[in-house]
Amino acid sequence: MAMLDLLLQSSSSVSLLGALVVLLLVYLVSSFSFSSQGDRKEPPGPKPLPLLGNLLQLDLKRPYNTLLKLSKKYGSVFTFYMGPQKVVVLSGYKTVKEALVNHADEFGHRDLNKIMNEFNQGHGIIWSNGDSWKEMRRFALMNLKDFGMGKRAIEEKIIEESQHLIGVLKNFKGEAFDTTQPIRFAVSNIICSMVYGSRFQYDDPDFTSLVQNMSSRNELFGSPSITVYNMFPWFFKWIPNRKLFLRFGAAIKIQNLQLFSGLKETLNPQMCRGFVDAFLVQKQNLEESGITNSHFHDDNLMISVLNLFSAGTDTSTITLRWGLLLMAKYPKIQDQVQEELNRVIGSREVQAEDRKNLHFTNAVIHETQRLASIVPMSLPHKTTQDVIFQGHFIKKGTAVIPLLISVLYDESEWENPHSFHPAHFLDKDEKFIKREAFMPFSAGRRACPGESLARMELFIFFTSLLQNFRFTPPPGVSEDELDLTPQLRLGLNPSPHELCAAPRT
Repeated sequence: MAMLDLLLQSSSSVSLLGALVVLLLVYLVSSFSFSSQGDRKEPPGPKPLPLLGNLLQLDLKRPYNTLLKLSKKYGSVFTFYMGPQKVVVLSGYKTVKEALVNHADEFGHRDLNKIMNEFNQGHGIIWSNGDSWKEMRRFALMNLKDFGMGKRAIEEKIIEESQHLIGVLKNFKGEAFDTTQPIRFAVSNIICSMVYGSRFQYDDPDFTSLVQNMSSRNELFGSPSITVYNMFPWFFKWIPNRKLFLRFGAAIKIQNLQLFSGLKETLNPQMCRGFVDAFLVQKQNLEESGITNSHFHDDNLMISVLNLFSAGTDTSTITLRWGLLLMAKYPKIQDQVQEELNRVIGSREVQAEDRKNLHFTNAVIHETQRLASIVPMSLPHKTTQDVIFQGHFIKKGTAVIPLLISVLYDESEWENPHSFHPAHFLDKDEKFIKREAFMPFSAGRRACPGESLARMELFIFFTSLLQNFRFTPPPGVSEDELDLTPQLRLGLNPSPHELCAAPRT
């Protein structure tokens, strides 16, 4: 049983088996019950155990697999108990779209899990609700656009950063290396330029420390022990990973305070360099107007910046790593990408407008996003009111998981859902086509605010790298031996691996 395995890994068997006994005793003396809502038809699901809910059925390392299997038995809307918390799971393209788009208001809140609420305190863009969330999201979208998101200004920065990345890869001289760090530094620099107003050198110790601390914290967030803590915070507060998570978070805050301090000293309200400057100016203007209870305060600045930095780094980094791994795994597809690049682009630098002429390459990037499904369960939503959805009653305040992997792997929408098949995005004339069930950025009110930035990053970085390098497995490793088994951290990462990047002549 997954829960028992996890507990046995965390401490001695005696004390942890005792912990299970205490959990059951707490249940017996509490008033907790899995009550129904009278005659109202709630979503079906597996019968929960007292207090533990359906936890013993959950694969904590790959919880999305458990939910995918249950959806085949209970349907596209079903109930699952994450310990004592009742969760409604949405599965399949039509159901997820109906909920997030057609019923955007009813499913529009964020369910605040314990560890993130403990750290963020309801501030920022991602793990917040209400007026503060609306104001921070609106301000972030407006200012990220002002600082180039989706425009030529940021395109030039991505092209410049891709050249720095190419230089780093050339230094490996065709020898095997781990793609994680150089790609993460390159992608991080794009969000840094928009948030702080400047990029950093890859060997800058402050920058490398900030990126590493953020990455380590994100990996802990997806760990099984943190998952269990979120379910039973009152009992598993002692787990080492919780303390480590908060310690990394504290270090990241200190590093950002130092960056903020330098930006404040050189702040010019007439010439904002990035998101932090714009926030500071807005805060200053409101204070000068006598408004002291606005959402523009230091806590919202800090958490919003951390949200942007984390979301703007990890998703694109993971996707690019998957893309290069898949090129090494499927060399014939890599051949087709590079042939198209040679024919359409030649030796000049790639630009965003080239996407409309690079049909196969664009299809490969989209298929990488689909197959990788790096955010398989989305971030949890919560209902804002009682709702009848597809004939089921869902109570106000219920946690909801839109199972995005079920959308990207929906057998009724994709011809070969479990294979790397770029033809999913090509018509009979080999021209790129959009697919409605392509939903890696989620949808509705909580869709990723940086989608246009991510799409541009993925296109320019991927094409620039394929234009300059041939990616292959390390010596002695065949394409068949490259492992595509994902690892769940903050998102679905490739398993640890190395690749060779041979310069193309």
